[in-house]
Amino acid sequence: MSKKLFLLGGSRYAVPVIKAARKLGCTVITCDYLPDNAAHRFSDRYENISITDKDAVLEAARRHKADGIMSFACDPGVVTAAYVAEKMGLPFQCSYEAACILQDKGRFRQFLKENNFNTPNAKKYCGKKIPSGDIDYFHWPVIVKPSDSAGSKGVAKVAGPSDLGEAIDRALQNSISGSFIIEDFLDFSGYHSSADSFSVDGRMEFITYSDQLFDAEAENSYVPSKIIWPSTMARKNQDFLSSETQRLAELLHMGTGIYNIETCVDRSGRPYLMEVSPRGGGCKIAEIQQLSMGVQLIENEVRRSVGMPLLPVKAHESDGCWCEMVIHAAPGQRGIFQRMEIDPAVRDRYVKELDFAVQKGDAVQPFTGADRALGDMFLRFASRAELDEIMQHSSEWLKIITA
Repeated sequence: MSKKLFLLGGSRYAVPVIKAARKLGCTVITCDYLPDNAAHRFSDRYENISITDKDAVLEAARRHKADGIMSFACDPGVVTAAYVAEKMGLPFQCSYEAACILQDKGRFRQFLKENNFNTPNAKKYCGKKIPSGDIDYFHWPVIVKPSDSAGSKGVAKVAGPSDLGEAIDRALQNSISGSFIIEDFLDFSGYHSSADSFSVDGRMEFITYSDQLFDAEAENSYVPSKIIWPSTMARKNQDFLSSETQRLAELLHMGTGIYNIETCVDRSGRPYLMEVSPRGGGCKIAEIQQLSMGVQLIENEVRRSVGMPLLPVKAHESDGCWCEMVIHAAPGQRGIFQRMEIDPAVRDRYVKELDFAVQKGDAVQPFTGADRALGDMFLRFASRAELDEIMQHSSEWLKIITA
Protein backbone atom coordinates (compact mmCIF):
# COMPACT_ATOMS: atom_id res chain seq x y z
CA MET A 1 0.00 0.00 0.00
CA SER A 2 1.19 3.51 -0.80
CA LYS A 3 2.21 5.90 1.95
CA LYS A 4 -0.31 8.64 2.72
CA LEU A 5 0.88 12.22 3.15
CA PHE A 6 -1.47 14.72 4.80
CA LEU A 7 -0.47 18.14 3.47
CA LEU A 8 -1.75 21.31 5.16
CA GLY A 9 -2.37 24.30 2.91
CA GLY A 10 -3.20 24.42 -0.77
CA SER A 11 -1.18 27.30 -2.22
CA ARG A 12 0.89 26.94 -5.38
CA TYR A 13 3.97 26.52 -3.16
CA ALA A 14 2.62 23.09 -2.15
CA VAL A 15 2.48 21.80 -5.74
CA PRO A 16 6.19 20.73 -5.92
CA VAL A 17 5.67 18.77 -2.68
CA ILE A 18 2.71 16.94 -4.18
CA LYS A 19 4.66 16.15 -7.35
CA ALA A 20 7.62 14.83 -5.32
CA ALA A 21 5.30 12.71 -3.17
CA ARG A 22 3.48 11.28 -6.18
CA LYS A 23 6.84 10.42 -7.77
CA LEU A 24 7.62 8.40 -4.64
CA GLY A 25 4.30 6.57 -4.94
CA CYS A 26 2.58 8.41 -2.10
CA THR A 27 -1.10 9.30 -1.87
CA VAL A 28 -1.51 13.00 -1.03
CA ILE A 29 -4.44 14.46 0.90
CA THR A 30 -4.47 18.27 0.93
CA CYS A 31 -6.33 20.21 3.58
CA ASP A 32 -7.51 23.79 4.11
CA TYR A 33 -10.77 25.77 4.00
CA LEU A 34 -10.20 27.13 0.47
CA PRO A 35 -11.31 24.48 -2.04
CA ASP A 36 -10.26 26.59 -5.04
CA ASN A 37 -6.61 26.76 -3.96
CA ALA A 38 -4.16 25.68 -6.65
CA ALA A 39 -2.64 22.61 -4.99
CA HIS A 40 -5.94 20.76 -4.57
CA ARG A 41 -6.06 20.15 -8.32
CA PHE A 42 -2.93 18.01 -7.99
CA SER A 43 -3.69 16.03 -4.82
CA ASP A 44 -5.51 12.70 -4.63
CA ARG A 45 -8.04 13.89 -2.06
CA TYR A 46 -9.07 17.09 -0.36
CA GLU A 47 -10.37 17.86 3.14
CA ASN A 48 -12.18 21.17 3.68
CA ILE A 49 -10.95 21.95 7.20
CA SER A 50 -9.26 25.01 8.70
CA ILE A 51 -5.61 24.11 9.21
CA THR A 52 -5.59 25.99 12.53
CA ASP A 53 -8.24 23.61 13.95
CA LYS A 54 -5.83 21.10 15.44
CA ASP A 55 -8.37 18.53 16.60
CA ALA A 56 -10.39 18.57 13.38
CA VAL A 57 -7.20 18.02 11.38
CA LEU A 58 -6.19 15.24 13.79
CA GLU A 59 -9.53 13.50 13.29
CA ALA A 60 -9.19 13.70 9.50
CA ALA A 61 -5.58 12.47 9.55
CA ARG A 62 -6.61 9.51 11.69
CA ARG A 63 -9.55 8.76 9.40
CA HIS A 64 -7.22 8.68 6.38
CA LYS A 65 -4.63 6.67 8.35
CA ALA A 66 -1.95 9.18 7.38
CA ASP A 67 1.68 8.05 7.44
CA GLY A 68 2.95 11.63 7.59
CA ILE A 69 1.88 15.24 7.90
CA MET A 70 3.49 18.40 6.61
CA SER A 71 2.82 22.15 6.40
CA PHE A 72 5.19 23.24 3.65
CA ALA A 73 5.54 27.00 3.02
CA CYS A 74 2.38 27.39 5.06
CA ASP A 75 3.02 29.06 8.38
CA PRO A 76 -0.48 28.77 9.94
CA GLY A 77 -0.40 24.98 9.72
CA VAL A 78 2.97 24.29 11.32
CA VAL A 79 1.79 24.05 14.93
CA THR A 80 -1.15 21.89 13.85
CA ALA A 81 1.17 19.56 11.92
CA ALA A 82 3.43 19.19 14.96
CA TYR A 83 0.38 18.53 17.18
CA VAL A 84 -1.03 15.85 14.87
CA ALA A 85 2.39 14.23 14.41
CA GLU A 86 2.87 14.00 18.17
CA LYS A 87 -0.62 12.60 18.78
CA MET A 88 -0.26 9.98 16.02
CA GLY A 89 3.41 9.15 16.54
CA LEU A 90 4.37 10.42 13.08
CA PRO A 91 7.76 11.86 12.09
CA PHE A 92 8.23 15.61 12.51
CA GLN A 93 11.14 18.05 12.80
CA CYS A 94 10.53 18.78 16.47
CA SER A 95 8.10 18.35 19.34
CA TYR A 96 4.78 20.17 19.52
CA GLU A 97 6.14 22.35 22.35
CA ALA A 98 9.22 23.27 20.32
CA ALA A 99 7.03 24.15 17.32
CA CYS A 100 4.91 26.39 19.55
CA ILE A 101 8.04 28.24 20.67
CA LEU A 102 9.45 28.60 17.16
CA GLN A 103 6.15 29.72 15.61
CA ASP A 104 5.29 32.37 18.21
CA LYS A 105 7.54 35.39 17.71
CA GLY A 106 7.08 36.53 21.30
CA ARG A 107 7.91 33.14 22.82
CA PHE A 108 10.82 32.69 20.43
CA ARG A 109 12.36 36.05 21.35
CA GLN A 110 11.98 35.20 25.04
CA PHE A 111 13.56 31.77 24.53
CA LEU A 112 16.50 33.33 22.70
CA LYS A 113 16.97 35.89 25.46
CA GLU A 114 16.85 33.28 28.23
CA ASN A 115 19.46 31.17 26.44
CA ASN A 116 21.88 34.01 25.68
CA PHE A 117 21.36 34.28 21.93
CA ASN A 118 21.65 37.65 20.23
CA THR A 119 18.09 38.95 19.99
CA PRO A 120 16.38 42.34 19.68
CA ASN A 121 14.74 43.89 22.70
CA ALA A 122 11.15 42.58 22.37
CA LYS A 123 7.86 41.96 24.16
CA LYS A 124 4.60 40.23 23.27
CA TYR A 125 1.14 41.70 23.89
CA CYS A 126 -2.48 40.64 23.47
CA GLY A 127 -5.39 42.88 22.54
CA LYS A 128 -5.54 46.45 21.26
CA LYS A 129 -4.34 48.30 24.33
CA ILE A 130 -1.20 50.37 23.71
CA PRO A 131 1.50 49.23 26.20
CA SER A 132 2.16 52.73 27.53
CA GLY A 133 3.97 51.38 30.58
CA ASP A 134 6.69 49.87 28.37
CA ILE A 135 7.43 52.92 26.22
CA ASP A 136 10.83 53.41 27.86
CA TYR A 137 11.67 49.72 27.56
CA PHE A 138 12.23 50.03 23.80
CA HIS A 139 14.86 51.89 21.81
CA TRP A 140 12.93 53.74 19.14
CA PRO A 141 12.17 53.25 16.28
CA VAL A 142 10.54 49.84 16.73
CA ILE A 143 8.95 47.15 14.58
CA VAL A 144 5.40 45.96 15.30
CA LYS A 145 4.53 42.46 14.05
CA PRO A 146 1.76 39.88 14.45
CA SER A 147 3.13 37.22 16.78
CA ASP A 148 1.99 34.38 14.54
CA SER A 149 2.00 35.53 10.93
CA ALA A 150 4.37 35.08 7.99
CA GLY A 151 5.00 36.72 4.64
CA SER A 152 5.60 40.11 6.32
CA LYS A 153 1.84 40.69 6.56
CA GLY A 154 0.89 43.28 9.17
CA VAL A 155 4.49 44.41 9.81
CA ALA A 156 5.19 48.12 10.34
CA LYS A 157 8.08 50.30 11.45
CA VAL A 158 7.04 52.86 14.05
CA ALA A 159 9.06 56.02 14.68
CA GLY A 160 7.46 57.03 17.97
CA PRO A 161 4.80 56.07 20.55
CA SER A 162 2.14 58.29 18.97
CA ASP A 163 2.05 56.01 15.92
CA LEU A 164 1.69 52.73 17.81
CA GLY A 165 -2.10 52.52 17.66
CA GLU A 166 -2.38 52.22 13.89
CA ALA A 167 0.51 49.72 13.71
CA ILE A 168 -1.03 47.56 16.45
CA ASP A 169 -4.38 47.50 14.65
CA ARG A 170 -2.65 46.38 11.45
CA ALA A 171 -0.74 43.65 13.27
CA LEU A 172 -3.85 42.33 14.99
CA GLN A 173 -5.73 42.19 11.70
CA ASN A 174 -3.10 39.70 10.53
CA SER A 175 -2.78 37.68 13.74
CA ILE A 176 -4.56 34.36 14.28
CA SER A 177 -4.25 34.54 18.07
CA GLY A 178 -4.94 38.26 18.47
CA SER A 179 -1.42 39.05 19.68
CA PHE A 180 1.56 41.07 18.49
CA ILE A 181 5.14 41.87 19.40
CA ILE A 182 7.05 45.11 19.60
CA GLU A 183 10.80 44.89 19.13
CA ASP A 184 13.68 47.27 18.64
CA PHE A 185 14.34 48.05 14.99
CA LEU A 186 17.71 46.68 13.92
CA ASP A 187 19.73 48.96 11.69
CA PHE A 188 21.36 46.13 9.79
CA SER A 189 24.50 45.83 7.70
CA GLY A 190 24.35 44.21 4.28
CA TYR A 191 21.27 42.09 3.66
CA HIS A 192 18.87 39.95 5.60
CA SER A 193 19.07 36.25 4.77
CA SER A 194 16.18 33.84 4.19
CA ALA A 195 17.04 30.27 3.27
CA ASP A 196 15.97 26.66 3.80
CA SER A 197 18.20 24.35 5.81
CA PHE A 198 17.95 20.66 6.71
CA SER A 199 18.74 18.71 9.87
CA VAL A 200 19.33 14.96 10.23
CA ASP A 201 18.88 13.48 13.69
CA GLY A 202 19.39 16.89 15.26
CA ARG A 203 22.49 17.76 13.25
CA MET A 204 22.21 20.70 10.85
CA GLU A 205 23.63 18.97 7.79
CA PHE A 206 22.77 21.69 5.28
CA ILE A 207 22.76 25.43 6.02
CA THR A 208 22.96 28.19 3.46
CA TYR A 209 22.55 31.97 3.44
CA SER A 210 21.09 34.38 0.92
CA ASP A 211 20.81 38.10 0.27
CA GLN A 212 17.17 39.10 0.74
CA LEU A 213 16.22 42.40 -0.89
CA PHE A 214 13.12 44.53 -0.38
CA ASP A 215 11.25 46.98 -2.60
CA ALA A 216 11.50 50.26 -0.72
CA GLU A 217 8.72 51.75 -2.86
CA ALA A 218 6.19 48.96 -2.32
CA GLU A 219 3.15 49.49 -0.12
CA ASN A 220 4.81 47.20 2.42
CA SER A 221 8.56 47.70 2.21
CA TYR A 222 9.21 44.69 4.49
CA VAL A 223 8.00 42.08 2.00
CA PRO A 224 10.94 40.36 0.24
CA SER A 225 11.09 41.12 -3.48
CA LYS A 226 14.35 39.36 -4.42
CA ILE A 227 16.42 36.57 -2.86
CA ILE A 228 19.95 35.96 -4.14
CA TRP A 229 22.52 33.16 -3.84
CA PRO A 230 25.33 33.05 -2.90
CA SER A 231 25.16 35.48 -0.01
CA THR A 232 27.54 38.37 0.50
CA MET A 233 27.40 37.87 4.29
CA ALA A 234 30.90 37.61 5.76
CA ARG A 235 32.02 34.03 6.29
CA LYS A 236 32.70 34.62 10.01
CA ASN A 237 29.09 35.69 10.50
CA GLN A 238 27.79 32.69 8.54
CA ASP A 239 29.92 30.39 10.69
CA PHE A 240 28.68 32.02 13.90
CA LEU A 241 25.03 31.77 12.84
CA SER A 242 25.45 28.15 11.78
CA SER A 243 26.91 27.37 15.20
CA GLU A 244 24.04 29.18 16.93
CA THR A 245 21.47 27.34 14.80
CA GLN A 246 23.04 24.05 15.86
CA ARG A 247 22.94 25.17 19.51
CA LEU A 248 19.25 26.03 19.12
CA ALA A 249 18.60 22.62 17.56
CA GLU A 250 20.16 20.92 20.57
CA LEU A 251 18.29 23.05 23.12
CA LEU A 252 14.95 22.29 21.46
CA HIS A 253 15.82 18.63 20.73
CA MET A 254 15.15 19.04 17.01
CA GLY A 255 15.20 15.94 14.85
CA THR A 256 15.15 15.56 11.08
CA GLY A 257 13.59 17.93 8.58
CA ILE A 258 13.54 21.23 6.75
CA TYR A 259 13.72 24.64 8.44
CA ASN A 260 13.22 28.09 6.99
CA ILE A 261 15.76 30.34 8.72
CA GLU A 262 15.99 34.12 8.65
CA THR A 263 19.10 35.91 9.89
CA CYS A 264 20.76 39.31 9.75
CA VAL A 265 23.79 41.27 10.97
CA ASP A 266 23.43 44.70 12.56
CA ARG A 267 25.69 47.68 11.87
CA SER A 268 27.87 46.84 14.86
CA GLY A 269 28.62 43.45 13.28
CA ARG A 270 26.38 41.46 15.63
CA PRO A 271 24.66 38.48 13.92
CA TYR A 272 21.06 37.54 14.82
CA LEU A 273 18.84 34.48 14.41
CA MET A 274 15.52 36.15 13.59
CA GLU A 275 13.22 33.27 12.60
CA VAL A 276 13.61 29.47 12.62
CA SER A 277 10.46 27.78 11.37
CA PRO A 278 10.00 23.98 10.96
CA ARG A 279 8.71 24.22 7.38
CA GLY A 280 9.89 25.03 3.89
CA GLY A 281 9.95 28.72 3.05
CA GLY A 282 7.68 30.52 0.62
CA CYS A 283 8.95 32.17 -2.57
CA LYS A 284 9.97 28.70 -3.87
CA ILE A 285 13.19 28.88 -1.85
CA ALA A 286 13.80 25.12 -1.72
CA GLU A 287 13.30 24.90 -5.50
CA ILE A 288 15.84 27.55 -6.40
CA GLN A 289 18.31 26.10 -3.90
CA GLN A 290 17.98 22.76 -5.68
CA LEU A 291 18.77 24.41 -9.01
CA SER A 292 21.65 26.46 -7.65
CA MET A 293 23.21 23.97 -5.22
CA GLY A 294 21.81 20.57 -6.19
CA VAL A 295 20.33 19.76 -2.77
CA GLN A 296 17.10 17.72 -2.78
CA LEU A 297 15.26 19.40 0.09
CA ILE A 298 11.67 18.88 -1.07
CA GLU A 299 12.01 15.19 -1.81
CA ASN A 300 13.86 14.66 1.45
CA GLU A 301 11.14 16.48 3.37
CA VAL A 302 8.54 14.16 1.83
CA ARG A 303 10.70 11.13 2.62
CA ARG A 304 11.16 12.34 6.20
CA SER A 305 7.44 12.93 6.64
CA VAL A 306 6.35 9.42 5.65
CA GLY A 307 9.32 7.55 7.09
CA MET A 308 11.24 6.76 3.89
CA PRO A 309 15.08 6.69 3.79
CA LEU A 310 16.64 10.08 3.01
CA LEU A 311 18.78 10.96 0.04
CA PRO A 312 22.25 12.27 0.94
CA VAL A 313 22.07 15.84 2.27
CA LYS A 314 25.23 17.55 1.11
CA ALA A 315 26.26 21.19 0.91
CA HIS A 316 27.41 22.45 -2.49
CA GLU A 317 28.62 25.80 -3.73
CA SER A 318 26.12 27.74 -5.82
CA ASP A 319 26.44 27.11 -9.56
CA GLY A 320 26.62 30.76 -10.60
CA CYS A 321 24.61 33.60 -9.11
CA TRP A 322 20.87 32.97 -8.81
CA CYS A 323 18.04 35.39 -8.12
CA GLU A 324 14.52 34.49 -7.07
CA MET A 325 12.41 37.49 -8.10
CA VAL A 326 8.98 37.92 -6.52
CA ILE A 327 6.93 39.47 -9.29
CA HIS A 328 4.57 42.13 -7.96
CA ALA A 329 2.63 45.20 -8.92
CA ALA A 330 4.50 48.47 -9.39
CA PRO A 331 3.94 51.07 -6.65
CA GLY A 332 0.42 52.43 -7.01
CA GLN A 333 -0.49 49.97 -9.77
CA ARG A 334 -4.04 48.61 -9.68
CA GLY A 335 -6.35 47.00 -12.21
CA ILE A 336 -7.08 43.71 -13.94
CA PHE A 337 -4.16 41.57 -15.06
CA GLN A 338 -3.83 41.24 -18.83
CA ARG A 339 -0.32 39.94 -19.48
CA MET A 340 3.32 40.05 -18.49
CA GLU A 341 5.97 41.28 -20.93
CA ILE A 342 9.62 40.27 -20.57
CA ASP A 343 12.31 41.63 -22.87
CA PRO A 344 13.46 38.61 -24.94
CA ALA A 345 17.11 39.62 -24.47
CA VAL A 346 16.73 39.03 -20.72
CA ARG A 347 14.26 36.16 -20.91
CA ASP A 348 16.30 34.04 -23.29
CA ARG A 349 19.65 34.57 -21.60
CA TYR A 350 18.87 34.68 -17.87
CA VAL A 351 15.39 33.38 -17.01
CA LYS A 352 15.44 29.69 -15.99
CA GLU A 353 11.95 29.32 -14.54
CA LEU A 354 8.75 31.38 -14.49
CA ASP A 355 5.76 30.55 -12.32
CA PHE A 356 2.60 32.65 -12.61
CA ALA A 357 0.26 33.12 -9.66
CA VAL A 358 -2.30 35.06 -11.71
CA GLN A 359 -4.31 34.60 -14.90
CA LYS A 360 -5.81 37.09 -17.28
CA GLY A 361 -8.74 38.76 -15.56
CA ASP A 362 -7.39 38.47 -12.00
CA ALA A 363 -7.15 41.57 -9.84
CA VAL A 364 -3.72 43.16 -9.42
CA GLN A 365 -3.43 44.37 -5.83
CA PRO A 366 -0.88 46.38 -3.83
CA PHE A 367 2.19 44.42 -2.71
CA THR A 368 1.37 44.36 1.00
CA GLY A 369 2.36 40.75 1.68
CA ALA A 370 3.78 37.64 0.02
CA ASP A 371 0.22 36.53 -0.75
CA ARG A 372 -0.08 39.47 -3.18
CA ALA A 373 2.74 38.22 -5.43
CA LEU A 374 1.90 37.82 -9.11
CA GLY A 375 4.42 35.03 -9.56
CA ASP A 376 8.05 34.03 -9.19
CA MET A 377 10.97 34.12 -11.60
CA PHE A 378 14.31 32.31 -11.31
CA LEU A 379 17.27 33.91 -13.07
CA ARG A 380 20.89 32.76 -13.33
CA PHE A 381 23.93 34.98 -13.92
CA ALA A 382 27.63 34.35 -14.33
CA SER A 383 28.60 36.86 -11.63
CA ARG A 384 27.11 39.06 -8.94
CA ALA A 385 28.10 42.17 -10.89
CA GLU A 386 26.09 40.93 -13.88
CA LEU A 387 23.15 40.07 -11.64
CA ASP A 388 23.14 43.51 -10.00
CA GLU A 389 23.37 45.30 -13.34
CA ILE A 390 20.41 43.44 -14.86
CA MET A 391 18.20 43.36 -11.76
CA GLN A 392 18.51 47.06 -10.95
CA HIS A 393 16.86 47.76 -14.30
CA SER A 394 14.06 45.18 -13.92
CA SER A 395 11.35 47.81 -14.33
CA GLU A 396 12.66 48.39 -17.85
CA TRP A 397 12.58 44.78 -19.06
CA LEU A 398 9.61 43.46 -17.06
CA LYS A 399 6.16 45.00 -17.55
CA ILE A 400 2.89 44.07 -15.84
CA ILE A 401 0.07 45.11 -18.16
CA THR A 402 -3.29 45.83 -16.50
CA ALA A 403 -6.62 47.16 -17.71
